[in-house]
Amino acid sequence: VSHTGLKTEEVFKVKKSSYSKKIVKQLKKEYKEDLEKSKVRTEVNSPTDVEPPLEKTGQIKDIGQEDGTANSEHGEEEMEVESEKEEEKPKPGGAFSSALSSLNVLRPGEIPDAAFIHAARKKRQMARELGDFTPVDSEPGKSRLVREDENDASDDEDDDEKRRIVFTVKEKSQRQKIAEEIGIEGSDDEALVAGEQDEELSRWEQEQIRKGINIPQVQPSQPAEVNNLYYQNTYQTLSYGSSYGIPYTYAAYGSSEAKSQKTDNTVPFKTPSNEMTPITIDLVKKQLKDRLDSMKELHKANRQQFEKHQQSQEDSTKAIERLEGSSGGIGEQYKFLQEMRGYVQDLLECFSEKVPLINELESAMHQLYKQRASRLVQRRQDDIKDESSEFSSHSNKALMAPNLDSFGRDRVLYQEQVKRRTAEREARRARRRQAREQTGKMADHLEGLSSDDEETSTDITNFNMERDRILKESSKVFEDVLESFYSIDCIKSQFEAWRSKYFASYKDAYIGLCLPKLFNPLIRLQLLVWTPLEGKCRDFETMLWFESLLFYGCEEQEQEKDDADISLLPTIVERVVLPKLTVISENIWDPFSTTQTSRMVAIVQKLVNGYPSVVNAENKNTQMLLKALLLRMRRTLDDDVFMPLYPKNVLENKNSGPYLFFQRQFWSSVKLLGNFLQWYGILSNKTLQELSIDGLLNRYILMAFQNSEYGDDSIKKAQSVIACFPKQWFANLKGDKTISQLENFCRYLVHLADTIYRNSIGCSDVEKRNAREQIKQIIKLLASIRALDHAVTVANDHNVKELKILIEGK
Repeated sequence: VSHTGLKTEEVFKVKKSSYSKKIVKQLKKEYKEDLEKSKVRTEVNSPTDVEPPLEKTGQIKDIGQEDGTANSEHGEEEMEVESEKEEEKPKPGGAFSSALSSLNVLRPGEIPDAAFIHAARKKRQMARELGDFTPVDSEPGKSRLVREDENDASDDEDDDEKRRIVFTVKEKSQRQKIAEEIGIEGSDDEALVAGEQDEELSRWEQEQIRKGINIPQVQPSQPAEVNNLYYQNTYQTLSYGSSYGIPYTYAAYGSSEAKSQKTDNTVPFKTPSNEMTPITIDLVKKQLKDRLDSMKELHKANRQQFEKHQQSQEDSTKAIERLEGSSGGIGEQYKFLQEMRGYVQDLLECFSEKVPLINELESAMHQLYKQRASRLVQRRQDDIKDESSEFSSHSNKALMAPNLDSFGRDRVLYQEQVKRRTAEREARRARRRQAREQTGKMADHLEGLSSDDEETSTDITNFNMERDRILKESSKVFEDVLESFYSIDCIKSQFEAWRSKYFASYKDAYIGLCLPKLFNPLIRLQLLVWTPLEGKCRDFETMLWFESLLFYGCEEQEQEKDDADISLLPTIVERVVLPKLTVISENIWDPFSTTQTSRMVAIVQKLVNGYPSVVNAENKNTQMLLKALLLRMRRTLDDDVFMPLYPKNVLENKNSGPYLFFQRQFWSSVKLLGNFLQWYGILSNKTLQELSIDGLLNRYILMAFQNSEYGDDSIKKAQSVIACFPKQWFANLKGDKTISQLENFCRYLVHLADTIYRNSIGCSDVEKRNAREQIKQIIKLLASIRALDHAVTVANDHNVKELKILIEGK
């Protein structure tokens, strides 16, 4: 309720009740009881004691939320009516008089306003005072209207509540208004008592039924959105009339019309103009048919939904059966993989403890062989130094202290060591000479071609003892471990079972890439004493580990191209064999030894031919091996090659020590040249030519040729040098010139031919004939290395006509 000035605008909210026939009969009964009680009350209260109550027609009593909620559940609709506030005391004229005059013109279905109700109450009070209304005896203190709700206001409540007119949507408030209307219309009490009551009740019953059906809907003055906020989610049911299949419409009344009615003191609502549509059988049939069609559509939709759920249930059942059928294999696979997981974890824990021991044993074995090789190389270097110092001139001897040699060493002690080494050296040479005599190779042997690799019995004993100790320690590495954790066959069988049963998970786990690293320590333990430089060394392809892993992953069915198990052995060769060969090449191999060089070349060539996928120039481990070989050859070239220079008069005595030492060093250099050139096909031609021709031939051997006597000895040495060169170097040469690095050697041969020719001048015919034969041999040597320009020059200079025959005979 909002108050503006002296007057107040009230909004009455009236809700339509959806009464049924039973409620209408109950209202009829209650109306009779209210009528009798009101008569009793009129008799009890004297006219002088009853004062007309001063009512404020604009006051509204809020009945409570529970009543509104209860009526809202019956689907009642809300209506608003505006009225003005009247004064507390009624005025004798004006609106009150006009309201009295309009009491008899209230038509059925209209809702009275505040002025009408006030006038009706005053008229009833005046009738009580004049005694025209004789009530029946009733209990004092009772209200003339019986209300079902305890919270409704009555005439005998407090003064504030007596002054308050209640308009609610509750059933009691509606009955109260009905009773008031009937009281006004039936003011003729005598007529009611006389017997006209039945007719009035019948008419009232019909009017109430029509009201319940055709109560008009009043549009409020406020926007529809505001009034529908509360009811938009509350009432979703059909209206009263539609529930019985009776169509009806409401007449709308605006707020402006209501205000104009209030100024004229007339009833603010009019009877709706719409008449009730008659109910026919066709209408009922149509509604029943429509309802049947809607139920059929709903049934069709429900059936489709049912079929959909039924199909989904069948699919789910099939999926469950399929998964249950395959769960057995998954369970077994899970169990197997869990077992493999535990096995691999145990295996890795075992290896984490044992691999350091294997590394120590391998390092100890490598160190043992390295010490022996270093001892032999050092002994050879000491022998060369001893012989060189023995046969060299000591021109600065007078300048040195008497007890020191040219290197500042103690002379006495050094001489004792030299004597001991000389005695041992000569003893070894005598034993080798004796062995050659027994085998019949004495005539073809040249001093310097044999390798002095003989060891003393003490060194051999110490070496064997240390070697046996390392082997004994290696046999104890896995003595506290089950066989399934160190046997290659057992480990292989575990992973073969995984591969054969569950290849997809085997491949996803990249086991093929992990196996070479897994087998690595076990194979290195078996290769602990494997040294291909020794004659009794076994071929690694005949060892147990190789035979065990040879057919791993090779099933009868077709294999995938990217299967890593196919390259298991090549990968092991790359990661185990090549690193071991690298260590051997760097620390154990002696390039001066023709036997060791031949064996080393053989094993590398075998790897190149047998495992081309890993042993190639692009492989990292192969590059490391070749690099180690080159470093070892360069170190030998710098530290071990020595060519003494003596005057020719010293070398004239072929039995003297200097001559023998010179010959030994020359032939050892030629042997080293041949050893270097054995790597043809493995090392590049450029690298070989740099090492053998530039580093050895042109630097040392040609210098020895200058000190050699001209004749058969020089030609023999030249033939030995040319025999070391690979023939493939000269096969594809175009033109008359040989490779550029051999130019110095070719000029020496030309010079040798000229010297032989000059030395033959003035000699006997036999010597000249021998000289001519030697020149022909030189031409043949030049042609063999494709130095045709130098061969033609020699032939022209010395009138050799058989040039073509010599060149073709090469």
